[in-house]
Amino acid sequence: MLVTRRAALRGIVATTVGAVTGAGAYGVAYERHHIGTTDATLPVSGLPNALDGLRIGFVTDIHHSAMVAAEDVRTAVDLVTAARPDLIVLGGDYVTWGDRTFVGPVAELLGPLTAPHGVFAILGNHDDDRDMPAALTAKGIQVLRDARTRLEIHGEGLELAGIRFWTRKTSDIARVIGRARDTVLLLAHDPRRLDEAADLDVPAVLSGHTHGGQVVIPGVGAIARRRFPVLSGLGSRDNTWMFVSRGIGTVYVPIRINCPPEVAIVTLKRKSEI
Repeated sequence: MLVTRRAALRGIVATTVGAVTGAGAYGVAYERHHIGTTDATLPVSGLPNALDGLRIGFVTDIHHSAMVAAEDVRTAVDLVTAARPDLIVLGGDYVTWGDRTFVGPVAELLGPLTAPHGVFAILGNHDDDRDMPAALTAKGIQVLRDARTRLEIHGEGLELAGIRFWTRKTSDIARVIGRARDTVLLLAHDPRRLDEAADLDVPAVLSGHTHGGQVVIPGVGAIARRRFPVLSGLGSRDNTWMFVSRGIGTVYVPIRINCPPEVAIVTLKRKSEI
């Protein structure tokens, strides 16, 4: 039996729609909850031998809300705890649109996090500047808002510099970094700060914000990819290396396709040894 061109096209369209619908259903029902652990190695120029191999648990973009259940946050906390990192960094966007309903609950869920060298946090564009940092601080988490803290690990210093989402100018970031004498790790929610970090010769950056694109279409990629220098994983400019996590939650729509949520265990490594 001959198949007309119109019938063939209808069949292709139906198959495509079915595939997209199926992927969407999978992304809503399963993939967005399937949180995994990603191991990454972050090259750091000038890293002291004593800090080579330092492991950082990195959790970002939780977005606890009606769309992102407490159970997902617990899973992320359990995964980081099981990995036993040397220190933990929280990368911002703990709730969505600053919803105060979830500020206290998400801080409570993150409260069990602990690491030998501490738990540190920055704020994202969805976090307010008062309630969220207060809730995290009450749980023993140090919030870095355009601030820097120095850790001494194995006799060597590591400077954690955390900036607000809206701190974008090179001069403003330079004030946070100040005259740091030790290796600087910049904590910046937005990976677009890679340019400023490179201008300041900051060796390493941890970021989130992108959700890895959240929806990645085969053959097309993520719609958001052109907005950011690094959408997920590792990237670099000049002497500066960055790791961007896909994060935990979702925003706008409760779906992930080809972009599963993650907690990351980021191992610092001397650049000369990679």
